[in-house]
Amino acid sequence: MSRKFKGLAALCLTGVLLAATACGGGSSGGADDGSDDGTVELRFGWWGNNDRAAATQKVIDAFQKANPGIKVKGSYTDFNSYFDRLATEVAGGRAPDVITLGGAYPREYGDRGALLDLAKVGLKTDKIGAAALDNGKFGGVQYGVPTGVNAVAVVVNEAVFDKVGVPLPDENTWTWDDFKKTAKDLAAKLPKGTFALPDPTKTDMLDAFSRQRGEALYTADGKVGISAGTLAEWWNMTLELQQAGATPPASQTAELITQPAPEQSLMGRGEAAMQFDWSNQLGALSKAAGQPLKLMRLPGEIPTPGMWLQASQIYSINARTEHPQEAATFVDFLVNSPEAGKIILADRGIPANSDVRAAIQDALGEPEKAQAAFIDELTPKAGPPLVIGPTGSTDTPKILDRVNAEVLFGRQQPAEAATDFIEQVGTAIKQ
Repeated sequence: MSRKFKGLAALCLTGVLLAATACGGGSSGGADDGSDDGTVELRFGWWGNNDRAAATQKVIDAFQKANPGIKVKGSYTDFNSYFDRLATEVAGGRAPDVITLGGAYPREYGDRGALLDLAKVGLKTDKIGAAALDNGKFGGVQYGVPTGVNAVAVVVNEAVFDKVGVPLPDENTWTWDDFKKTAKDLAAKLPKGTFALPDPTKTDMLDAFSRQRGEALYTADGKVGISAGTLAEWWNMTLELQQAGATPPASQTAELITQPAPEQSLMGRGEAAMQFDWSNQLGALSKAAGQPLKLMRLPGEIPTPGMWLQASQIYSINARTEHPQEAATFVDFLVNSPEAGKIILADRGIPANSDVRAAIQDALGEPEKAQAAFIDELTPKAGPPLVIGPTGSTDTPKILDRVNAEVLFGRQQPAEAATDFIEQVGTAIKQ
């Protein structure tokens, strides 16, 4: 989470957040009192690309047709900009009525009083699995509901493997040593400008890597759980890949961080054989690449699995909305309506509602069916639920990007970077 948020949060996101006079008066900024004809207007905030925007607008249109007394105005931006903008909006009392979140953000905003307790609006969740539902529940309060179920995975372009004659590894047995060998074999045969994979350093991958070693990025009591030794092992591996030409040079990796859309990625441009990503990105990546792609389990899952099932995204309601019941009606439509499910399909993960999942099965395209099959196969093999980061942990991705750059540009050695990362994250989650 941005430093801007933390400064503003001290003024706005405390216990006075819900007071009518706090940071901008009693209006939510997310909805007005409704038009002269009694229509209620809601704002809905989310992140994504143009394809997701088109599908989301179709869902909004369908909802408005079924609920003519409610008008929904969608507002979106790319992933990198979304949370900085949301932090400013929440702090200024101008947040959308329905807010899309993920990762540790439901806890971050829920703990600060910015999200509505969904028990107050009677939102139905009986068809949503507990594992996904708990991603939006903290301190016994349900602050959000999952859009769908997701998992980290290796996205593979089999055509690239076949073209250079490198065999696909066995996803049920491959180790991280097998992964490194495969990446180096690809690097030795791929044309210039094409890589085995982008640099894989992300918080999700650190979590999976550490879970395979009996750790986790965070502990259940809200502390840093990953050890310096595990971090050093990770960075020694990624440096080895970079030096072998399996991943891009540091300058290109730094550029790619600013280009999060699937069509901007190496995989989407047809310039990578593998990419660590979330399973729900398969369709967008396949479309961008212009050919079918495959999902595989992470290396190193035997004997201790590090993968987990997670809510793809979370829909929450602004605690200051002037129209909580109407906002809940919209969220109910998003997650519990087969009509919405048939439009969204698996773009926000495999539907968490079992009835919606069944209703859309025949409408799924090949990438979506592959996602569903991947989740079904993973479910009995996955590790325990993820420990969601404590308040302040939304700073971690930016800390990781900064420290990772130090490693890739050769300004820090892995052991030094490991200590630095742990200290910085520890400071962030204590604030």
